[in-house]
Amino acid sequence: MRPPRIKAAPPVSKQIQRPATPAKKPKARSRVPSEATLNRRKRLMETKRSAIMEAALDVFSRYGLHGTSLDQVASQADVSKTNLLYYFASKEDLYINVLRQLMDVWLSPLKAFSVEQDPAEAIGDYLRVKLELSRDHPAESRLFCLEVIQGAPLLLGELQGSLRDIVESKVSVINAWIEAGKLAPVEPHHLIFSLWAMTQHYADFRTQVEAVSGRTLEDPAFFAETLTNLKALVLQGVCPRS
Repeated sequence: MRPPRIKAAPPVSKQIQRPATPAKKPKARSRVPSEATLNRRKRLMETKRSAIMEAALDVFSRYGLHGTSLDQVASQADVSKTNLLYYFASKEDLYINVLRQLMDVWLSPLKAFSVEQDPAEAIGDYLRVKLELSRDHPAESRLFCLEVIQGAPLLLGELQGSLRDIVESKVSVINAWIEAGKLAPVEPHHLIFSLWAMTQHYADFRTQVEAVSGRTLEDPAFFAETLTNLKALVLQGVCPRS
C-alpha cells in the first residue's frame, strides 16, 4: 500500500493574513471661538431678541394677551416659532418680559425726583418727559393700560413690589418738599396719580384726543401747548401761595 500523502502547507505568501489595525488618529481639538466671534454671536442674539420683543409689543397692544398667538409674533418678527421659543419659554413669559421692559421705561422719569431739586422744575421736567413717552411710545402705554384694566393678572406682583417701592420713595421726596415749604400741602400719592393720568391720557386715548382736537402730540405746536397747560394746571395747584 502506498503511504498516505501529506498535504504541504501553503506558501507563506498564500497564507491568510489579517489586515493590520490602522493606527488611531489623534482627536482633533475643538476650536475655541474667538472673543470677536462670541461678541458677534451675542449681538446677533440681542438683535433677534429685540426684534421679537418689538413685534410682541405691537401685537399684544392691539390684541391683548389672549387674542395674540406666538405664530403672529413670530411672523411679524420674521423668525420661526421654534426660534422664538428658544428666547422665551411661552407666550406668557414673552408678555411679562414686554411688560417689565415698558415699566422700566415709564418709571424712569419718576426715579429722577430728588430732594435736592427745585420741585417746580422737577415736576415740569417730569411732565415733559412723560408727554414725550406718550408721543413716542403709545403702544407701550396702551398695553400697560390694558393689563391694569384687566386686573393686572400677570403684573400684580410687579405693581405691589417694585412699583410701590419707587412710589413710596418719591412720596418721601414730595413730603420733604412740603415740609421745607417748597410745595403746598398735598397728599403725594394723589399728586403722582394725577401726573400719570394727565400725561398718559394722550397715549391711551390718542384717538379721542385727535377726534376732538384734530391734533396729536406729534404736532410740535400741540405738544408745546399741552406741556404749557399741564404745567400751569399742576404747578398753580401745588406751588406754595405767598
